[in-house]
Amino acid sequence: MVALSEVVRHPTQQVRVGKVRVGGDAPVVVQSMTNTDTADIDSTVRQVRELVLAGSEIVRMTVNNDAAAAAVPHVRDRLMALGIEVPLVGCFHYNGHKLLQDHPACAEALAKYRINPGNVGFREKRDRQFEMIVERAIEYGKPVRIGANWGSLDQELAQKLMDENAALPVPRDADSVMREALVRSALESAAKAEAIGLPKDRIILSAKVSRVPDLVAVYRELARRSDYALHLGLTEAGMGAKGIVATSAALSLLLAEGIGDTIRASLTPRPGEARVVEVQVCQEVLQSLGLRAFTPQVTACPGCGRTTSSFFQELAERIENYLKAQMPVWKESYPGVEELKVAVMGCIVNGPGESKHADIGISLPGTGEQPAAPVFIDGEKRLTLRGAHIAEEFQAIVEDYVRRRYGSDTDQSAA
Repeated sequence: MVALSEVVRHPTQQVRVGKVRVGGDAPVVVQSMTNTDTADIDSTVRQVRELVLAGSEIVRMTVNNDAAAAAVPHVRDRLMALGIEVPLVGCFHYNGHKLLQDHPACAEALAKYRINPGNVGFREKRDRQFEMIVERAIEYGKPVRIGANWGSLDQELAQKLMDENAALPVPRDADSVMREALVRSALESAAKAEAIGLPKDRIILSAKVSRVPDLVAVYRELARRSDYALHLGLTEAGMGAKGIVATSAALSLLLAEGIGDTIRASLTPRPGEARVVEVQVCQEVLQSLGLRAFTPQVTACPGCGRTTSSFFQELAERIENYLKAQMPVWKESYPGVEELKVAVMGCIVNGPGESKHADIGISLPGTGEQPAAPVFIDGEKRLTLRGAHIAEEFQAIVEDYVRRRYGSDTDQSAA
């Protein structure tokens, strides 16, 4: 089996989205999308800020009417006043050509336009309206994501391919024809954009479906037949564990093959659930695959009959929350700290071994074991904690380790 670190990325054109590089040799980029009414500037700014602080490197917004289009430059300016310079993407359907034409400030403020070839226009208007959007992108120097979608596929193209398939001696199944329609829709639209004058290095493609095997098949074809930068995402992935698992499975299969330049988890948030969950899922996928590092990782015991105490769970949660809370400061002060690996284990069976594999780890006593918790640092047992303050003491040890290992020479000499 090939190690993920040895996987060769599918060669793609590099695209600049604001200051973010997508494709080529750039790291896979995490993006997200707001679910606020874009015309509600306060709510939209607040949610974009939350997404960016969680780690979203590009944020897409719905631009569906004049009020939303008029709000976009104000959203951008408010964010910049807060010190947040994230690329904002406008998601256009049906009337994007008119909104970009009527609201030049919106066209200028956005870092990228997202259009769907299935609903950019219908019949005789489709080509002209597509052309108008591309012309605005050329005028303002913006990249475009051409995003075909299973739920809004170009019906004329789909019917044409269905008719051609029906005439074959041995017709293919309907799903494979629909997958081909998605691929063709994206590729043919990209070719039209280039013919109009949009450079190839300003085009990103996506072709989203809601079933994992279909998504994998479609993107393998896109990768085989083009070198456009590719945005991955399982559309309408769903809610809770189902959405997270399906998204993770789809993205992981493709990323492990070197396919994908930017990703999003299209999760349905539970009522009251933070929108940032989709950002966290993308980060966890990339970090689990070893493709990027965002925050220190905590290896924790799942628990069994040997761990009747819940203390190891509470400590694992405490340390994980502590590490995440420190990252906004640590990533500036301690370069490389996102690579840190911490283990919080619950008994003697795997505790010492996992703790030795981590940079710093603690093996808590299981049922019937001596009330002592050895701490391992860089693979060696360094000390043993006992008593009622193990959690506080271990957290302090982790903080000291971070300062000594990742801090400047001044920090280390002062220790």
